[in-house]
Amino acid sequence: MKPTDLRGILQYIPQFREKTFVLAIDGAIVTDENFATLLLDVAVLRSLNIRVVLVHGASAQIKLLADEQKISASNLDGAGITDAATLQLALHAANRLTHEILEGLSANDLRAVCPNVIIAHPLGIIGGVDHQFTGKVEKVDVEMLQMLLTQGMIPVIPPLGFDGDGKTYRVNSDGVAVAVADALKATKLIFITAADGILVQGRLIRQMLVADLESVLALQKNDIAPELLSKALHAVTACKAGIPRVHVINGKVDEGLLAEVFSNEGIGTLIYANEYQQIRRALKKDVRAIQLLTKAAVESEELVKRTRAIIEKNLADYFIFEIDKNPVACVALHVFPEQKKGELACLYVNPLHENRGIGRKLIQFVENKAREMNLTELITLSTQAFTYFQSKGGFAEGSPDDLPPARREKYDQSGRNSKVLVKKLTKV
Repeated sequence: MKPTDLRGILQYIPQFREKTFVLAIDGAIVTDENFATLLLDVAVLRSLNIRVVLVHGASAQIKLLADEQKISASNLDGAGITDAATLQLALHAANRLTHEILEGLSANDLRAVCPNVIIAHPLGIIGGVDHQFTGKVEKVDVEMLQMLLTQGMIPVIPPLGFDGDGKTYRVNSDGVAVAVADALKATKLIFITAADGILVQGRLIRQMLVADLESVLALQKNDIAPELLSKALHAVTACKAGIPRVHVINGKVDEGLLAEVFSNEGIGTLIYANEYQQIRRALKKDVRAIQLLTKAAVESEELVKRTRAIIEKNLADYFIFEIDKNPVACVALHVFPEQKKGELACLYVNPLHENRGIGRKLIQFVENKAREMNLTELITLSTQAFTYFQSKGGFAEGSPDDLPPARREKYDQSGRNSKVLVKKLTKV
């Protein structure tokens, strides 16, 4: 799906309307040439009544200012020690970036404001080291944020916090984003970086359960790209705080934000807090999706062609595997009650979701369904994937004589000479 495909976007609108997305944008992205396009993506989100909060970093700009002024700055990422000199650089850089973001939003006819909603206190002395002007988020003024969002405004939040005495502290922007997302009970937290996503040993992680990411951080922390470690750590914190989806994407990719939000494939890394996949019975609205899913396999003669009328007639036999309510695989179970046999048919997985165990889950699902119906044998026919059914599904090669009479007649008429595979079903 193209991210700008209106039909593709429309299916997500009921899920996201009036929901809140928190976008955590690295400072380096704000000054990138693609930032103007990113703000157009934000405008699309707002046009769909999705509430948006922008939190931005400033480490790239602080480093640049430090180099220009030949100042040895500390705490570029807001997590270490912030001395007085670094705080002044942070104030200058953050204010300038906030202004640039407000300008860009105004250019897209979007109302925005920079509120002082982050209440912070000093990080203090840790391990005997005084972190001086480094702060930690103590509270988020959620009432003010909700009021602004209700009025259709986009809050723009810099990596700065204030205490009750009016003192300013430098805070980590990733931490601010998590605190804001938690306070607003956001549906999504999206880290927009200069990387394609979370990399482990140089390999892009496309999607991962938060528990699995925790294991990677505990056992393979050094395998995560250093510039993405903060994103990974805060993604775990966010999911455990109740944010259902945390994304890490490359803000330099044209229309990347829309591609991540409005397609189930996405472009970056998705960390999710709960099992977001499910197998369900197909509905009439899924007929077109089944045809589109299997189109390539039909053209390559891997699957037999099924017309819309045929699918609709046997719709009760079909099941859909979906991710975030988007069909990515399908299967059918045709029953021959007199012979107590079932046929596993039309098994197909979108190539973008291959090698993730989806096919095996669907085979197991069909097996369980067949057992529930007291069937004793499962058959499947294949011209190209028979080794998969044998190695992954536990099927053994049979013969056309194993087919029920009604199915044997169709088999002979098709001329496909498919291999017949059989699996005896035992009670479990």
